[in-house]
Amino acid sequence: MQKNLKSEAAGSSTSAPFQPRMVKMDYDGILISERMTEIMSMCDRNNPIYEQVSSYSVALYALGFFECPDFMSFQDVSADEASKILNENFSEIAFKEIPDNYHLSESKERYLLVIGDPMFPKHFAIVADRCGNRPYFSKLPFFGAGYDSMDELINEFVDIDGVTPDDFHFYQKNWYGQIPPSSKGKIYIVKD
Repeated sequence: MQKNLKSEAAGSSTSAPFQPRMVKMDYDGILISERMTEIMSMCDRNNPIYEQVSSYSVALYALGFFECPDFMSFQDVSADEASKILNENFSEIAFKEIPDNYHLSESKERYLLVIGDPMFPKHFAIVADRCGNRPYFSKLPFFGAGYDSMDELINEFVDIDGVTPDDFHFYQKNWYGQIPPSSKGKIYIVKD
């Protein structure tokens, strides 16, 4: 878990906020990073305030899936609701399809790491920064929200409820009614 150096010096254990790179910021990416900071302030790993919230809710709230004024007013999402949202709004992709230099604040694309059977997911994590040491943002079962590496997530979930290293799936958000950012500038011919 990354720590805020200023907080560490003061003896605090709060997590460092998501650091968007200031190259070319995506407006939605800025909102997502602000929601992540809000979530971490309410779910500090050493003393979680909102312990009952699911990892699905953390990821979906951060991605802006539902209209609500703040994290505390967000209606918690169950595993079956999360599965439905996943199947309606995301498409499974291979890990290698996520660009090596992907950073949430610079791209319009949104990616999720889904642990467990996608029909009965165990955990959602947002892919935040492929270049970082801890590229995934989520809330672990016994801790608050923060950033984790793949090794930390594997150690947390493998061998619990039958989860294996093969149960780590990547999804990309669908862009219904919009041109996906990766397709802009391309011409498509549709034949009936």
